[in-house]
Amino acid sequence: MEQYTPITIVVLIATVLVSIGGFSNNELFNKLKFNPYMVRHRNEWPRVITHAFVHVDWIHLFFNMFVLHSFGTNLELLFTEETIFTRLFPEIEFWGKAKGYFYFGLLYLGGILFATLPAFRKHSDNHQYNSVGASGAVSAVLFATILLLPTSSVRLFFIPVNIPAFVVGAGYLVYEHFQNKRGKSNVAHDAHISGALFGLVFMIVLNFRFISHFFSEVSLYFQSLFGG
Repeated sequence: MEQYTPITIVVLIATVLVSIGGFSNNELFNKLKFNPYMVRHRNEWPRVITHAFVHVDWIHLFFNMFVLHSFGTNLELLFTEETIFTRLFPEIEFWGKAKGYFYFGLLYLGGILFATLPAFRKHSDNHQYNSVGASGAVSAVLFATILLLPTSSVRLFFIPVNIPAFVVGAGYLVYEHFQNKRGKSNVAHDAHISGALFGLVFMIVLNFRFISHFFSEVSLYFQSLFGG
């Protein structure tokens, strides 16, 4: 039987190690960060990917890796285990274990790439703009999970009750949208939105029926909530 190493754990370990290295090595940090000007004018294209493996500080790193581990491990298991997949989606044909790992890796990589698009469009002539972190890729994983498991329970740090995933997702997008419009922080909120939208679109491209599954699950949730 073929064995596969969980992508989530590999990415998490690699990101932690590289980020820790960047904390104490400014040369490494500056070499890996995303700078649209250097990408466009100096063809330093690896930055489009490497920026996701370095973080500003321990809090930034911890939050991204906590969300990645919380959602990524479950999503990867869903992608690669036929018994789990067919139990949740009996109407959709399972794509196979190898493809499952490939799709999950593609989801994460796509989240990294698409998260850079807004900054590249707006700041490619601004040599002072920089961004780092795996937030775009993590957002892609998060929203792919929300689409597939919309009524699963999520507990936030500051709210001691379980909240349906689709409610958390909606709140997240609204918050990121308004913060992006304000533009008064150093956080790349547009990258978070782009990563999230990529996660949704990616899953829909894999199988359009995930949309009907989402709305069916949400409808059943409200029916049970209001006794319909």
